[in-house]
This record gives sequence, structure tokens and C-alpha cells, in this order.
Amino acid sequence: MAIADIRREYKVLTLDETQLDPDPLRQFSFWLEDAIGTQGRSRWRRIGIALYKLGQALLGRSGADVNAMTLATVGADGHPSSRTVLLKGIDERGFIFFTNYTSRKGTELESNPHAALTFYWPEFERQVCVAGKVSKVSREESEAYFKSRPRDSQLGAWASAQSHEVASRAELEARWEAVARQYPGEVPLPPFWGGFALRVERIEFWQGRPGRLHDRLCYWRLPAGGWRVGRLSP
Repeated sequence: MAIADIRREYKVLTLDETQLDPDPLRQFSFWLEDAIGTQGRSRWRRIGIALYKLGQALLGRSGADVNAMTLATVGADGHPSSRTVLLKGIDERGFIFFTNYTSRKGTELESNPHAALTFYWPEFERQVCVAGKVSKVSREESEAYFKSRPRDSQLGAWASAQSHEVASRAELEARWEAVARQYPGEVPLPPFWGGFALRVERIEFWQGRPGRLHDRLCYWRLPAGGWRVGRLSP
């Protein structure tokens, strides 16, 4: 089959203005809860989600990481880059994730703090696109999250000079072993590792619909506070 012939019809759900919460972060939380499958917005929604997920399981289709998001950044040279990272929190500050500050994304966010996020949940034919400005979270918050990570991941944060070239897999594993010997007990937070919070300036909720007449409802942050909501053409 030719790539151009790969297509699907979108017809699982709908989205209209009456369904939106006034707070876009709360609206996002509803959709994330649907994707996680732990809580719906009504008893019937929970039943529908459970039946859908059961059908997918019977077909042998496993879900992706529901908190996975594509993070797009732009470097000092004006060139864009993107990668998948994991959302680790959402609150009044926005979307929170953690990384090596010396990685490509870390250095690009340092030089240009404007970034974009995209979430895609194919089982619900939903996408959320977010744009805003990042800032670092406190060292205390980064340390609290770092301590919650598995020990192997903590050691990996020290061993990996993320995004920088390494001679071989063997060299990377040797670094990990050296760090494991250096820290036989508690692993401290690396000084080059921590979190970012992306403050939302624009967030769009996309729901696939038949005939490519998708529902696209967008929130824009107002200078005086609050949000403006509008519908975008598909």
C-alpha cells in the first residue's frame, strides 16, 4: 500500500462548545483522565471508555504512554527540533516535565524559552496542541521528583551526557557502572538536571470527525486574565 493511501475515518466522539470547561487546564485533565481510563466525566462515559479499551485489548492492541507529549523547541540558530517527553505534572503553572538541562532541549529552552507541546490519543481520536513559555521549577521540586524515580533512572541521569556524542554503548554502560559504585546508597540530584513548567498561552483541543470536518476548539490567554475560546476551521 502506498503511504498516500493510508487513511482512516474519525467517528468515535464529538466536541462542541457546551462540553468545554472554562478552565483549559481542567479540560485537559478530563481528557487525560479519559486516556488513562481511571475516571470519566459521567458514569456512561466511564462505561463507554471501559468497553472501548476492552475491545482494543481483545484485538491485541496495547495503548501508548498516555502522558507522552511531543516537545518542540527552537535553538539559538533558529532551527527547530522535536522529541517525545513525558508529562509529570499539571497545575496552575502549566505543564511540568523534567530533563537534563545540558541536553539539546535544555540548551534550546535556555536560549529561547518559547515551546510547544502536542499530545495525541489515537484511541479517542484526540489531539491537544499547547504553546507557551517555560521556566525552571525550584531545585526543591526537582529534587523531590528525582527521589521518586527508580534507582536505575537516577544513575542514568548521572551517567548520560544527554544529546552529546558517545563513542559506544560499552562506554555508556561503563559510565553507569562507575556511577553505581560512586553512589552505593542514595543517589543525589545532579546539578545539571531538573524540571520545567510551560505556562500556557494557547491550547487547542482537537477531536477527529467524519469527512475531515474535525472539531477544533481553542483557548487564548487574555492579557487581563481569563481565556477567550473560539472554534477553528478543520
